[in-house]
This record gives sequence, C-alpha cells and structure tokens, in this order.
Amino acid sequence: MKQKPYILIILIICGLMACQPKAEQPNIVLMMADDLGWGDTGFNGNSQIRTPNLDKMAGRGMVFKRFYSASPVCSPTRASCLTGRNPYRMGIPTANSGHLPKSETTLAEILKEAGYATGHFGKWHLGAFTSKLRDANRGKPGDTSHISIPTDHGFDEFFSTESKVPTWDPMTKPDSFNTDQEESLRFGWTAPVQEADSLFYGTRYWKAEEEPVFHNVQGDDSRVIMDRAINFIERSIGNSTPFFSVIWFHAPHLPVVVPEEYKRNFSIHSNPVQLYYGTIQALDEQIGRLWNTLISNDVDGQTLLFFCSDNGPENRTPGSAGSFRGRKRDLYEGGIRVPAFIVWADKIEAGTNTDFPAFTTDYLPTIIDLLNLPYSDPGHVLDGTSLDKAIFSNEPIREKPLGFLYPGKMSWVTHQYKLISNDKGITFELYDLINDPKESDDLIDQLPEVAEKMKIDLENWRKSCLDDRETGEEL
Repeated sequence: MKQKPYILIILIICGLMACQPKAEQPNIVLMMADDLGWGDTGFNGNSQIRTPNLDKMAGRGMVFKRFYSASPVCSPTRASCLTGRNPYRMGIPTANSGHLPKSETTLAEILKEAGYATGHFGKWHLGAFTSKLRDANRGKPGDTSHISIPTDHGFDEFFSTESKVPTWDPMTKPDSFNTDQEESLRFGWTAPVQEADSLFYGTRYWKAEEEPVFHNVQGDDSRVIMDRAINFIERSIGNSTPFFSVIWFHAPHLPVVVPEEYKRNFSIHSNPVQLYYGTIQALDEQIGRLWNTLISNDVDGQTLLFFCSDNGPENRTPGSAGSFRGRKRDLYEGGIRVPAFIVWADKIEAGTNTDFPAFTTDYLPTIIDLLNLPYSDPGHVLDGTSLDKAIFSNEPIREKPLGFLYPGKMSWVTHQYKLISNDKGITFELYDLINDPKESDDLIDQLPEVAEKMKIDLENWRKSCLDDRETGEEL
C-alpha cells in the first residue's frame, strides 16, 4: 500500500503509545446487520423475534435510541463506517454504484499503522473482486472499472462477498422455478435446497482478488462468516496483537432461508414471517458466539464493540421500523434510524442508553479520538464527529448536524429538527424529532425561519459533498 502523508505522523505517535497500558489500545469490532429494522430487536422492544444475545450484549453497554445509518441503502452506509465521510464525497450515492476509492483514508489503514491486525468478514459491497468471472452484481470478465477489495484499504485479510447471498447455503439456489414462484424466491425459499436440486447462486466468497473460497460455505451464512472472524480474532490474541475486526452480516437481507428448526419457534406465523424471524435468530446465535469467544479469551473488557444495521427494513418483508415512518430507501426515520449499541465493558457503564443523535459516519472520528490518533488528511472533510462526550459525559446536545443524501432525496438533521426533501429540493418538510419522532406534523409553514436556515446549511453542505467527489452520479 502506498503510504499517505499522515501515516508518518501516526507512526511516531504509535511509537509513543507502545508503552501505554493495553486497555488504552482496545480491540475493536464493528458489527453490522443488513436491512435489520429499528423494531427488529428485543432491546428496542420486539417481543416476538428472539434476540437474547443481542439484548444481553446491549445491556452490557450503551444503547443508542436515535442512531442513524448514513444512507437508506447499504453500500453508502458501509463507506461512511470506514471513512467518517458522506458517501457522496467518494461517488457512492446508492447500492452498486461507484466503489471505495484508494484515495480515501480508512479506519483500517489508520489502525493498521497503529499496530492493529485488521480483517473484514462478510458483505463488502464497496467494489468488485474479479474481472475474470461473472460474480454478484459487478464482477464481469474484462471489466476492471470497479475492482476495489478490502486489502486495498488497510485490511490485512478478508473473507468477503461483493453483495448479497442467501442466508442459508449462501452459494446455492433452487435449480428451477416457474414464473409464479419467481417473486417469492426473491424473498427466500421454504427450506435449504438439496444439493442435487441446486444451482450456483452467483455470488462467491473471496479471500483475495481472483481467489474465491469454496470450503466451509454451507449451512448458516452468519455462522460461515463468524467462523472466519473468530479465527482471525483468536490468532490476533495469540499473537498479543490488538485487532480491528469488521463483521458485516448478510442477514436478514433477502433471500432469507433457514431450516425447520429455526422456523418452528414461530409456527403461529405465516411462512415468510417464520423465515425472516428465524434468520434473525440464527444471526443472534452467532453474535452470542462472538461474545463468548471474547469472554473465554479474557478480552471482553478490553474490546470496544459497535453494532448497528445498514438501513431500515426492506419493503414487503416482516421487518419492523417500529413506530417510525418509512422503510429502506426512505430518508424518513424508518429508513435510516436503526438499532445500535456500543460496548466497552472496562470503560462504558452497563445498562445505559442515550437519545443523543449519532450515525455511522461518527465511527471513524469516535475511534481515533478514543485512541488519541490523529486524522491528518487535509484534503478530506470529515462529516462525522466524535461521540466521546456523548458516551462518557452525557453530552446533552449534538452541535454538528447530520446530513443525508440519496438520489432525488436529501435531509438535514439537527439535535431537534429534521428538514427533508423527496423531490431534489423543490419542496421541503420540517419535523421536530424530539416531540414528533413519528414525523406526523409538518412544521414547514409554522417555523419558516428555522426551515430557511436549515435549507441554506443543507445546500452548502450538499455542494461541498458533490464538489469533493472524484467519481459518481449526479444527485
């Protein structure tokens, strides 16, 4: 990897940090579910879906009641997690559009230079892995335009797919179906496919560019991912090396598939609900397995762990946005307000929660602040802010607004108010999220001065994002 100017500064600081206590250089895990709605977890009030491990883990740290994904779809949110920047700045306005440029400074690069082992596991969705095979959405023979893999961005190793896979037997799909079945098969199939009746799904796991993985890719996809993540974590512990592990699950993104044992707990529901809820239960089991691994290796107290979803629940699924308006692809709360918590047992008080507005773009500035690492890339504007004071000092008000862009849509969110447009800025709505989180009372006419100030701020920020980008589509 070509060294960037800021790396030399980090190397000097890391040398000074080498003699500090281990707790000052915690292990870091970023976990993210795919299309999991705000109302799909027990810790946010769901009494039907079984998420005992997520609930227990959330109870060991701080739950964010007002946490947002940077986008209402997956690829842009993932870019924000690694860079602390709005995805429009790097030409990733929506899913399967653009890729993570090598010029971006990522958390993995910063932490690797600080002495961390770095690994990515699960859904990447920030670029293609092959120009020799047809794979997923953008792997095509002869097409190198979107090749961008985790090791290009600071990860030592990875076990990743470009995009979605079935949640059980991720490499396979039914070998034939009629027209009437096609729509239902996009949702999932009622049981794992027998090998004799299966076809290749079309998306591979990769461990390097042009190096697909064919072993241990059967059964629960969340388990397939966690096998690799745990192996990486235990090797890092064995080497006495702090680790940065990004674990991005596919579940419960469609197609959802689970065997009968995961469906029977929800037998009172229809088959689609059984599949969806069972997929989340299987995901929850693997998250519990991760936590037990940290405990058994006596590093649970020294591990800083984040969990969230990449956007709201998919349309036409049993996924729940709770009481919030909208779903995936919406900039209303249901499309971007997601379940989230942070755990650091040695530092963060258990059983706490906060209404402080935060989003995935805050990950990078928060982590480098907690580790006292600089961000010395003057050409890159950070859109996120450190959550240090919100986590440890109960900071009451967020000073830096949260900006959201999605093709044809935009939103500007302060601590109290939300300005939103769904028609490229022709018309706007204004909501008081503290007193009206369901976005039922549009205040655009009652508070014209508030709205006008927010419009100006939004437009200035939007222009800075579009001016900053190197590639991508127009808003």
